[in-house]
Amino acid sequence: MKALLVINAGSSSLKFAMFETPLTEGAPSIFRGQIDGIGADIRFVAKDIDGKTLLDTEIPTPGADLETAHQIALDHLLEWVEGRNIELEAVGHRVLHGGEDYSAPVLVTPEVFAKLETFIPLGPLHQPHNLRPIRTLAAKYPKLPQVACFDTAFHRTQPWVAQTYAIPRKITAEGVKRYGFHGSSYDFVSRQLPALLGDKLARGAVLIAHLGNGGSISALRDLKCVATSMGFTAAEGVMMGTRTGSIDPGVLLYMVEQHGYTADDLVRFIYKESGLLGVSGISQDMRTLEASDAPEARQAIELFCYRVAREIGSLAMAAGGLDALVFTGGIGENGCEVRAEIVQYLGWLGAAIDPQANKQRGKTAIVSSAESKVTVAVVPTNEEWMIAYHTTALVA
Repeated sequence: MKALLVINAGSSSLKFAMFETPLTEGAPSIFRGQIDGIGADIRFVAKDIDGKTLLDTEIPTPGADLETAHQIALDHLLEWVEGRNIELEAVGHRVLHGGEDYSAPVLVTPEVFAKLETFIPLGPLHQPHNLRPIRTLAAKYPKLPQVACFDTAFHRTQPWVAQTYAIPRKITAEGVKRYGFHGSSYDFVSRQLPALLGDKLARGAVLIAHLGNGGSISALRDLKCVATSMGFTAAEGVMMGTRTGSIDPGVLLYMVEQHGYTADDLVRFIYKESGLLGVSGISQDMRTLEASDAPEARQAIELFCYRVAREIGSLAMAAGGLDALVFTGGIGENGCEVRAEIVQYLGWLGAAIDPQANKQRGKTAIVSSAESKVTVAVVPTNEEWMIAYHTTALVA
């Protein structure tokens, strides 16, 4: 069997999906899975097209440093692929940063890889881990085509004012500006809109809310990004599972001056301890909070919906109005109550939910009421397929 592999490598995990070639529109992955706990207790889980577990095992890495543990995890994945008599035709990678140089996916050459390494200071928490599998595969299979698909690429169409911070120009010139992320998700969802909304509406003022453990919202005009909630990093914008979202930098100075926080402490505070988890003190998982009777859980949900709705109001200005609001991501696709609460905040824009239509989970649908002035929709995202699509196109 011929197939292509999609890899999404993080600091402590490696997610993957495989698609049979030739790739067809919306084709499901034939295999998918993840390797979690890299740097600690590694577990490798793989499932087939029907969700049946094919492998669930621990990978021992006694005394291995993080770099070595990542290498061991990737080696196990490649051995598993080879053991299934699969001929890899190409590999597509989710890469955080394409900087200002790359506004579309690119076939990785030694020169391109060297350039991507220069973006590590722009994304030190993600970029090194995204690049590690590319380096390993290039050494193991030097003739195997590899494609980098960037989280930032979709947002390169933003105008200057949407990208620029009010900081000294010399710092902006170093690359400190608003980039935006979740690009593969926005790329996929935006391509579904003409068929769902009609071409005229899809090309109007559309906001896509990608809400999950990480969350962002993007404003589109003519199906192109004109503004997005995330900025220089993936911590800006809406409140997330464990991330603060936008926060007064004075709070961070306070933590340094009053609590003696170091740079590492601030990273943990911003990315790991805040958001739904920090406010509730219970969980980062919206499903757990919705099932909880604790008042702190309800407050966390309420704050999440408020912050999302407030960001939508801001981005509606950037889009020049609001013709359609599209929910995607784990919470956006499945959080019926969250969608309803967010849209309720947007009543001043004429947005209204149809309670019956809004009961669906994980399916493409229009969920706004007949009298709503804003079309509200749900579109499940498929970032892996989007990466597979671009990989196929570039290799061909």
